[in-house]
Amino acid sequence: MKFPPMNTLKSLFAAALLATTAFAQAQSADHVFRVSAIPDEAPTELQRKFKPLGEYLEKKIGMKVEFTPVTDYAASVEALINKKVDMVWFGGFTFVQAKDRSKNQITPLVQRAEDEKFRSVFITTNKDINKLEDLKGRTLSFGSESSTSGHLMPRSYLLAAKINPDTDLKRIAFSGAHDATVAAVAGGKVDAGALNISVWEKMVGEKKVDPAVVRVFYTTPGYYDYNWSVRSDMNADLKKKLTDAFLALDPKNPQDKVIMDLQRASKFIPTKAENYTAIEAAAQNAGLLKK
Repeated sequence: MKFPPMNTLKSLFAAALLATTAFAQAQSADHVFRVSAIPDEAPTELQRKFKPLGEYLEKKIGMKVEFTPVTDYAASVEALINKKVDMVWFGGFTFVQAKDRSKNQITPLVQRAEDEKFRSVFITTNKDINKLEDLKGRTLSFGSESSTSGHLMPRSYLLAAKINPDTDLKRIAFSGAHDATVAAVAGGKVDAGALNISVWEKMVGEKKVDPAVVRVFYTTPGYYDYNWSVRSDMNADLKKKLTDAFLALDPKNPQDKVIMDLQRASKFIPTKAENYTAIEAAAQNAGLLKK
């Protein structure tokens, strides 16, 4: 039997190695874990906040992690349900919407400790506005229509104060994001605005707003808000790896502290769908979710 020349064997071996490598790379490219978030802040800010978290998760789950921005809150819900992304940072209301749209096929994994008693603030530059009742006949900006802390809960507390935003206010607007609400109030486009307390405190801390000019006149009671959610049919092992990764973040570790500071979290804790029943009830009472 004749054997091929040695140089031919080497060529065949090299070709086989290249083919194997290319196949492995193709397989690896398919194993991308895609993450998104409700666009409650500017897209560049969301990307900046996620970068170190994404790098951390890559090491923990052994997959490439990519951030996929979406155009609006509704798009984040559809992206997860339709398997365009694998995990989403939802607000309480968007989680309820996703759970409703998917017929209970969305599972919340973790939330920040801060999300157990989250709050919204109402802000103004008008010295005559000092309580919710003073908003009657005024103009007000919410954030996104699907925002928990920028619309649903502020609306809920207005209704509890016997103020119907649609009939008792001169005009309501939707800025689309919390930082945009602050800009609308500071720029005099509206008399007042409602937003997430975390973004407010961040903007004050970064001196992007002067609290002596734009001031808080009402802070809501606490409620459950943000969480990281996945589809319920996700592989159980991957769910556990993700949950464990978040729970392992320790602010005493300098690298972890960078991640947690960007996420504005003291720590992450497990959560469950039942935590959001009050949000669901508030959405139904406000006419924002069908019963």
